[in-house]
Amino acid sequence: MKHYLLSLFITLMFANGATSAANSITYQRADSIRVVELLKAAPKTQSSEELIMFYANKLAGLPYVAQTLEVNAKEQLVVNLREMDCTTFVENVIALALTANNGGKTFDEFGKNLTLIRYRDGKLNGYASRNHYFSQWIDSNTGLGLVKEISGSVSDKRGAYYPFVDRQTLACTYMSEHPDRYPMLKDDKAAQQLISTNEKKVNGKRVRYIPKRLVGKGKSELECIHDGDIIAIVTNKKGLDISHIGFAKWGKDGRLHLYNASSIHKKVILEPKTLETYMNEHPSQLGIRIIRPVLPQSTP
Repeated sequence: MKHYLLSLFITLMFANGATSAANSITYQRADSIRVVELLKAAPKTQSSEELIMFYANKLAGLPYVAQTLEVNAKEQLVVNLREMDCTTFVENVIALALTANNGGKTFDEFGKNLTLIRYRDGKLNGYASRNHYFSQWIDSNTGLGLVKEISGSVSDKRGAYYPFVDRQTLACTYMSEHPDRYPMLKDDKAAQQLISTNEKKVNGKRVRYIPKRLVGKGKSELECIHDGDIIAIVTNKKGLDISHIGFAKWGKDGRLHLYNASSIHKKVILEPKTLETYMNEHPSQLGIRIIRPVLPQSTP
């Protein structure tokens, strides 16, 4: 189906001043109609975590499709509410919740917030400005005041505490080592250099996470995790930091589950297996980082 291109003129306000940018958006008419419908349907009295889960539920059942952002020769803001991968599912839910939380009703307001979330420091400036690694995504959105990383400890019923002592030393090198696997990167030497530079900005940083052996504990032990928190699964795969993301949801079984765009189920779904069972089936998964959407009353 033909893509509709629209010049989106937005002004992004940051702590260091205002930046104006004219960017192109790629979307289909069905996407803009759906965004407006979802914003109009927003409940008025829900908490931030309930608003996140409201929009996760609204997107449930949509097909999983990888690389939905890789559709242009040059980087543009891609809005696709018809199909998504794990990252675009999380981004779309947060952008919808943030826009609705601020009283927004328009597609342009949604596009502004999606830009803030998806790009480093909220600024779209070519392919390399996208937060390709989720650790970059966390740092950027923390700086914008849109999320905060949760740290603390896990307790057990006997009163013993297990601090988040397991640590990952970031070594994000996959993209610079495999540029041929990215259509917009493989023939762009300048973008490759920028990607490498951005990787070095996070590499060497040590981050704490909840180890896999503890994710099967109950809500009283994992009380630091709320419904609607982002679960970022830490991996030991070479060159990568995070292998999969989704939202936390406490099940009726009293255990943690993952609300995600699943390549296994081929759709957006609340994983019926507990997070513990799911992770035990993936030996490369080491544990989880917990990122909480903040949903401030006004965007930075």
